[in-house]
Amino acid sequence: MAEPETEPNASKSKRRPIVRLGIFLISHSFFFSLVLSTAAVLALLLLPVLAKNTYISENSLMPGSVAPVLSDEEVAEANRLIDDLTALNSKPVGSEIGSRRRVAQYMSNSGAEVSFHKFHPQLNQFHPLRFFSSPDSGRIEQNVSCALYGVNTVGIIRAPRGDGKEAIVLVTPLNSAKVSKNEALSLGIAYSVFSLLTRVPWLAKDVIWLVADSQFGEYAAVSAWLRDYHTPVFSGWGTIDAEMCPESNNVHVMEEKHFMERMTYDGFKRAGTMAAALVMKVGDQAYQYEDSLSIYAEASNGQMPNLDLINTVNYLAVHRQGLRAKVERLRSFLDMGWLETLGEMFESLGHYARSALGIPTGPHGAFRDYQVDAITVEFLPKVNTLGNRRQNDFLLRSGRLIEGVVQSVNNLLEKFHQSFFLYLLTSPSKFVSVGVYMIAFALLVSLLPMVAASLFVNAGNSDDSLSTEKPAHSATAADSAPSVTASESSPLLSAADSGSLATCAGCITLNSWKWLFAAKKSFVVYLWGSFVSLLPYFICQIPNCTPTSSFIIWVLLSVLSLVVMYMILASPFSDANDSRSQKEWAILKSVTLSAAFIGLCLMSIINFATAEIGGLLIVPMCLMAHPLKLDVKTRTLRTMLRAACNLVMGIVGFPPVTFIVLKGAFEGFGSISVGDFWSWVESLWVWNSATYLYIGVVHLPSWVLCIHILFHNC
Repeated sequence: MAEPETEPNASKSKRRPIVRLGIFLISHSFFFSLVLSTAAVLALLLLPVLAKNTYISENSLMPGSVAPVLSDEEVAEANRLIDDLTALNSKPVGSEIGSRRRVAQYMSNSGAEVSFHKFHPQLNQFHPLRFFSSPDSGRIEQNVSCALYGVNTVGIIRAPRGDGKEAIVLVTPLNSAKVSKNEALSLGIAYSVFSLLTRVPWLAKDVIWLVADSQFGEYAAVSAWLRDYHTPVFSGWGTIDAEMCPESNNVHVMEEKHFMERMTYDGFKRAGTMAAALVMKVGDQAYQYEDSLSIYAEASNGQMPNLDLINTVNYLAVHRQGLRAKVERLRSFLDMGWLETLGEMFESLGHYARSALGIPTGPHGAFRDYQVDAITVEFLPKVNTLGNRRQNDFLLRSGRLIEGVVQSVNNLLEKFHQSFFLYLLTSPSKFVSVGVYMIAFALLVSLLPMVAASLFVNAGNSDDSLSTEKPAHSATAADSAPSVTASESSPLLSAADSGSLATCAGCITLNSWKWLFAAKKSFVVYLWGSFVSLLPYFICQIPNCTPTSSFIIWVLLSVLSLVVMYMILASPFSDANDSRSQKEWAILKSVTLSAAFIGLCLMSIINFATAEIGGLLIVPMCLMAHPLKLDVKTRTLRTMLRAACNLVMGIVGFPPVTFIVLKGAFEGFGSISVGDFWSWVESLWVWNSATYLYIGVVHLPSWVLCIHILFHNC
């Protein structure tokens, strides 16, 4: 009878394979953390090697299947528009109205419906309740002058073979105050295609040509039009915000209004659901050998359009029009030379740096906020000064490219969905899919819970050995700890022998809840990080405050609030006399690693590139954190090197110091001030970048906890 009883007991006591694997990983956490961190860095550096050739997934696009029909006739009409716009620069009085009037007249002559959209500039100010949303479309800020407004010119072609439910958007920026040569060329390219589309019989989607008034910024004009496009406005163009901004008596405004009433339609004109959008510009750069095309694709927080849209533009540009295509880096929205230099050093991984900033690289980013696939294409002629023959060839090739893209999008029976939305572009013809580039991040963050579990288990084993050596102290600790009833503890103590019953009871009552002290401290620090992220909203209310003064106020309030919250909520002296607190730093480090793991995983959902680059900074800092007091006591080469690395990472890991070091390394430290960090952070919240949340809610609390571990009084 004894043998059949022992076999089931042996099978029950045998651990499952997943449990044995977990125990093996925890027991060898140092080795596996070294292997995983090395593999993560190698996987990140090998992404350009793992990139695949791009391909068009949606068969209905059929780029280049039809020969372009744009001819010299449309080019001649475009040249007339260019000449008329450039001639207006010699007439400073009323030239702003004249440029809009001239564009509207050409649109109307081509047979399109023309309307005007009036908008007021939005005040770019941090507001926590509007961080992931746009302000109301029909409201303007009270401290914005009503005399400041822009007027977008909109032309709509109704498709002869469509039902008006879908539309393609073409966007060209125009500074109505003074039209530059490049803006006139971009308008000429758009008009050559627009006038052609009014006569073609195959058009199945409406075409919208938006001439965005860029005197307050290209993005602001496009964003304002999109807000009103998706929000019903039951008024004419001149009565928007009529209560706050009454009609002006300016003679030029009245003259423009008279022209609008005579030549255009009143009200806000709309077409169907936007299938895709294309922003067209002509750049200033000159290439010596050939005409080129730069593609800007990133929207806010690293969002990308469907890869098929970029593939279509790249295929038509390279294989049909002979243009040299490239994916451009962030330049126009952030004038920071050190970011550009850093991107040049890591050209193949430059998409990570652009996406991590969370700032759109052009006005196309406004479309992505409404789930519309859009890119900005910038044509770059090989010479700055174009002669008549050279200009005609440039307009013809550029216009045929836009015509081909419109033809391909017109062939779609549904929105872009076949190809990737999550990818990294290493070049216009090379990409890394989400299943490949997430491997580096998974390897990097997977070691955090493993090391956290190892630290927690080792801290518990250390306390158990301490309890065995000092049974009297264990009994005292058990008496002072929260009591556990016999019925509750009996299942947990059944495996223990009767001689160690009191010792195990002390371990259960104290060690089971020891992590709560560390969790409480960690919770307070992360709560403080959220409070620090909200402080700029109140600091911005201070009048006449310079960036340097704002940064100093921010730092002082942050330090004061941390001390107050920690003293009130964290109760640092509640367990000061506990003999077991000498291992409290290990449990605190375990909780810190777990919190950093959760924060990075959540941030990867919002902006993967931010989480990847942030993990490269946070993970080594959290793993290396160790009390300096213990390293100084030991005084071996290993401990002194660890202490030096911890001090360096603790200093460099502070976000303002990281910013100053990176900027000074590429631009020099002569012109750097602490106010530059405030200006950079301000640019992040202006564009609702999730990188700002990462700095305040994930990175800064993790850094504070690591500093707390370094100077722990163990």
